[in-house]
Amino acid sequence: MLKKYGGVPYIIWTIIFIILPILIITYYSVTMNDGSFTLSNFKSFFEPRTLKVVGRSLFTAFITTVVCLGVGYPLAFLMNRVKPSTEKILVVMLILPMWMNFLLRTYAWQAILGKNGVINSILSFLHLPTQSLMFTKTAVIMVMVYNFLPFMVLPIYTVIKKIDNGVIEAAEDLGANNYNIFAKIIFPLSLPGVVSGISMTFLPAVSSFVIPDLIGGGKYNMIGNLIEKQFLLMSNWHFGAALSMVLVMMILVSVYFTNRYADDDGGQLW
Repeated sequence: MLKKYGGVPYIIWTIIFIILPILIITYYSVTMNDGSFTLSNFKSFFEPRTLKVVGRSLFTAFITTVVCLGVGYPLAFLMNRVKPSTEKILVVMLILPMWMNFLLRTYAWQAILGKNGVINSILSFLHLPTQSLMFTKTAVIMVMVYNFLPFMVLPIYTVIKKIDNGVIEAAEDLGANNYNIFAKIIFPLSLPGVVSGISMTFLPAVSSFVIPDLIGGGKYNMIGNLIEKQFLLMSNWHFGAALSMVLVMMILVSVYFTNRYADDDGGQLW
């Protein structure tokens, strides 16, 4: 009996907290205040002001992903080349900040980047000019990289760790140097982890609204902030729902291409 109906709670959970909310958002996105059908909400998406916010979101997410990949791949590679005790320490140091609440981690950066924050205090101590770091694009990207870096490192680290050492030893026996081993064996075999890490970094970055709000100070709005304002400030649930549906479509497209190039070892999403 338990085996037969064991999946029922998960089905109910999925219906209530996933399918039903999507249906509600879909309904609001294609209706007016009087409940009549319309596609004007999606038409408003193509207004220059909205497209500018969407472009900013995609650009910010792209830069964040590139920086995370540039920092994360060498770190993941290094974690697989150090001795086991050091490897465990590095893994714990990477995961430990994720145990802290996301908002608290973001608020902490206000104390670091603020006018009287840690960075400016160090610059003042060194008799160097202070910098206006808060409420800038650079600050938003820095905090995003900090928060999303583990999502890039962990998939790559996991895939590299699963590479059979026998393959590397065989390449060494055949005369391959370190560059050839990395370029022709390690990197190609780690690509599923890279693709998965890119997806796991880009998707939350493009839809982020807390970091641009707290670190950008409302001066660097992204699509998540625009959706939030439509629901909470403008009370325009219909346009907010249309924006949400467009964002969902963007995420689904990203997941589709991720699943095409990431196998099970790379952490296939679906």
